[in-house]
Amino acid sequence: MENPLESRKEWLKMIFAYHTKFHKRSGDMQFWTHENHAVELYRPEMIESRMNYIYENPVRSGIVEKPEDYLYSSARNNSGLKGLIEVDYW
Repeated sequence: MENPLESRKEWLKMIFAYHTKFHKRSGDMQFWTHENHAVELYRPEMIESRMNYIYENPVRSGIVEKPEDYLYSSARNNSGLKGLIEVDYW
């Protein structure tokens, strides 16, 4: 928002300021939500389900066609491609 060329600056300020009204921990503006929906992943099927959900996010957003095409995803490693970070499997 510090970029003078940012055309959405005023709109972003309005949105961030609006969301701070509903959260006591916020300062002047809020970007992330404070909701936490922690789920214990106690079965391999649950872990796989959550990983697939995360892997599909860039696909659903239209950023990439396949999960492994997203440069910042460990889906690359799972597909045998080189990822940006090394992934250790237990």
